[in-house]
Amino acid sequence: MMEITGNTRLYGIVADPISQVKTPQTMHRLFEKRGTDGVLVPMHVAPEALEAFVQGLRGVLNFGGMIATVPHKTAMVSLCDEITPAARLVGAVNIVRRNPDGSLSGDILDGQGFVAGLRLHGIEPAGLRVFLSGAGGAAQAIAFALADAGVAQLDIYNRTSSKAQQVITRLSAIYPSIPMSTVSANPAGYDLVVNATSLGMRENDAHPFDFDGLSAGQTVAEIIMTPALTPLLAAAQAKGCRIQYGLPMLECQIELMADFMGVAQ
Repeated sequence: MMEITGNTRLYGIVADPISQVKTPQTMHRLFEKRGTDGVLVPMHVAPEALEAFVQGLRGVLNFGGMIATVPHKTAMVSLCDEITPAARLVGAVNIVRRNPDGSLSGDILDGQGFVAGLRLHGIEPAGLRVFLSGAGGAAQAIAFALADAGVAQLDIYNRTSSKAQQVITRLSAIYPSIPMSTVSANPAGYDLVVNATSLGMRENDAHPFDFDGLSAGQTVAEIIMTPALTPLLAAAQAKGCRIQYGLPMLECQIELMADFMGVAQ
């Protein structure tokens, strides 16, 4: 059992809601592996309180950094003093480091983690036709990472289609050879179907897209970690699809997150 003392370094994960997060357990295993005297705690912060919360952390001298998740990734961009080129390109931050002078640096690792998670389970995105649901911070990071991995086609569905078009416009300028468009909620005909929204986390959530379009032979991937078997994955499994759980995305970026926050090795 870890003992928290006055020397323990503090880290956090900020979200709204917070009960679904798996990061504290995963990060603490890494702390134990690295011999780190640190603790990562869940912080339930509503969007309207995020700015005040972040500003307060600048003065906490033993605070090393935090992970940002739903719905704070996009808002976190303007609250950091500096962000990496990747975070600027995506327009979202999911990892923040507090520097010794109290300034905050941000990066986005969701996309790298998602693609690494696919590959860890034998799914190579290069050459695949992809249907991506969502246009928020995580979805944008995943879209950029999939394009960088060399997918053959990348189409985005979002309930607000203008947001999906904004992502495509930015992506197309960097990856002009990949066909991209906004599409309807029907995922039929794609090789890889990805839910990059938070829909499916709560019991009464609407479906992120039309499940009737799923068919055997497709790979269906989630970014939601709790529940592990979301309504989407359950429907996909029933139709004979290959499924990819949400947890590998976190597991594949946890070391990168720790490195960014300066967790000693």
